[in-house]
This record gives sequence, structure tokens and C-alpha cells, in this order.
Amino acid sequence: MLFRISAVVVTLLASVTIASAHTPLCSCFDNGDNTITCEGGFSDGSSASGVAMHIQAANGKVLLEGKMNENSEFTFPKPQGDYVVAFDGGDGHQIKVPGNEIAK
Repeated sequence: MLFRISAVVVTLLASVTIASAHTPLCSCFDNGDNTITCEGGFSDGSSASGVAMHIQAANGKVLLEGKMNENSEFTFPKPQGDYVVAFDGGDGHQIKVPGNEIAK
């Protein structure tokens, strides 16, 4: 009985470790030339190459769509007004960066 309980605990701990080892990361900065660059990845060191990116107006309208390049970067023209950058790495792996939090 003790062996079964130990096996269940080890399995649960391994599942928690695996689930938390793939946290999405995305940071954006203003290039000072009316473009914004975002860099992405995952906490386990995985590349974000090919991850979908969406630039949305404050009202939710999609202004621009694209993907992270082979260097896990996405550069786009800076929109006028309020906007949000959405990193969409799949179910449970989304990040939204408000435009007013992007530093020069």
C-alpha cells in the first residue's frame, strides 16, 4: 500500500513539474523608429519561433497578425492610440502586453 501511495505522489509531482516547466515569456520594447520589437520564448528554454502574434486595438479589433521569426522575435509598426500585443503560444500559453507598458 505504501508503495502505491509513493508511486502516486511521485507521478503527481512529476506532472506538476512538467506543467510548470513551459511558461510563456514575452517582452516588448519601442525601437524609437515607430516600430516595436517583441522577444518571446518559454521558461524551459524552448524557442517561440512560429508563435502567433496579434496586435489589437483597445476595442479588441485585430490590427495586425504575424508570427515570431526564427530568432523568436516579432517587429511591427507602432499603432496609433491604445493597443495590446498578444503572444499566442497555444492553450494556456498566452500573454498580453499593453502598449502603454512598452518602454523606449
